[in-house]
Amino acid sequence: MDAIEQIIDDAGKFLAGNTTYTQYKDQWQFMFESYIGGEEYKNAGHLTRYVNESAGEYAARIESTPLQNHCNSVISVYNSFLFRQIPTRNYGSIENLPELEDFLYDADMDGRSFNAFMKDVSTYASIFGHAWIVCAKPDIGAQTRGDEMEAGVRPYVSMLSPLVVLDWSWQRMPNGRYTLDYFKYIEDVNGEITTCKEWTPDFIRTTVIDEGNNYVKEQMVEPNGLGKIPAVIAYNQRSIIRGIGVSDIADIASGQKSIYNSLSEIEQSIRLDSHPSLVKTPETNAGVGAGAIIHMPENMDPGLKPYVLDFQGASVDKILAAINQTVESIDKMANTGAVRATVSRTMSGVAMETEFQLLNARLSEKGDSLELAEEQIWKLWAEYMGYRWDGDIEYPDSFNLRDARNDLELYMKASEANVGSVTFKRELQRQIADAVIDDEMAMNTIYQEIYSEQFEIHVMTSPEGEQRIVQSQEEHMALMAQGWTHQDASA
Repeated sequence: MDAIEQIIDDAGKFLAGNTTYTQYKDQWQFMFESYIGGEEYKNAGHLTRYVNESAGEYAARIESTPLQNHCNSVISVYNSFLFRQIPTRNYGSIENLPELEDFLYDADMDGRSFNAFMKDVSTYASIFGHAWIVCAKPDIGAQTRGDEMEAGVRPYVSMLSPLVVLDWSWQRMPNGRYTLDYFKYIEDVNGEITTCKEWTPDFIRTTVIDEGNNYVKEQMVEPNGLGKIPAVIAYNQRSIIRGIGVSDIADIASGQKSIYNSLSEIEQSIRLDSHPSLVKTPETNAGVGAGAIIHMPENMDPGLKPYVLDFQGASVDKILAAINQTVESIDKMANTGAVRATVSRTMSGVAMETEFQLLNARLSEKGDSLELAEEQIWKLWAEYMGYRWDGDIEYPDSFNLRDARNDLELYMKASEANVGSVTFKRELQRQIADAVIDDEMAMNTIYQEIYSEQFEIHVMTSPEGEQRIVQSQEEHMALMAQGWTHQDASA
């Protein structure tokens, strides 16, 4: 009861994060809003407010300003390549467990498959730099595994963004390994009711807090049967601070904000050019629109005649040039310039190839990070089921990032070269087929047709001088392996 009373006295402090969380919270929120866009971005007030601009004028300018969401676009490009091929998984000793199939179909008890779950983990890691994953199994007091199966109890996973993970700490073990010894996060928010969960190696405490009235409605403590905190951190890229990753869009979000404000300036420039401001005295009656009539008092001072205030701001062309330069900078930071059609037409072949290699390296690094996180998830899952994880996970290490159009043009030019080699022509046709055909079964047939139709019966000579007429490509390859050549023995 004393522990509960202590929380009642300072519920707000209980829901506050540690020093690292407080330091990074605003940055994480900005990156999340930059990825989500829409009303979240508008309501966050990322549009710079003018001096003496009223709330109504500012709200109207926000509504009329479009957002080019480059953060969402870049992360979508990454995920499209990363998950083009499903990761290869060998489940080892847990492969035949009936719970495994159910887990792969519904990993988070909310209808999301495990592949879809890992794709969302990749997205969140790209946004924030890392994402937390909790693997848990409900304790219903079942005596046997059959009772658990009957009740539908099995391990499941939950993904947490850094914005809801309030506190954590690591302890270094005698063998040098770091392990979590405390973990606190917000599990659910329903109006003013917030559910917070704390994990330690010994117990799990769930606290329901009424933030409006600053008191604890309910608190439940249960033993941690696993003996460890089943939380896994999936890094996008590790930073120098443990538990903090490097986001893919940290700098891109700032460029996107700059473009957002520039688009507002374009809209304002067009308005001022089309509808310049009219300066007049209160007694002057002026209409609006084209051909409007202005009525001035007869005794008006000539120095007070109405006049139009000319707009001397930056031209729309200059603002657009600045936006285009910012977009190019974003493409360079994200290594995605070569995969945008409008940019690829202006890039040289060498520049595109270099860009593809940089993007391939980045994607390979992201795949390795996801692979490591998934292996830790499966270790926890197997441990909950009473097994030791002996399987392996393999994410793609290389991605096909070549420009098929440019490759095809190169192959067509090469086919016009007068190279007197049957093997050269055969391999060139195979490369052309690879560039335009995706069906694996069709490619196998094409390979057979290429090699069978272009094979020419010829004579080969053994190292001892024996000659033989070769009838097929298979026979040719077998003799080549034995040291036979096309050189005439009499030469």
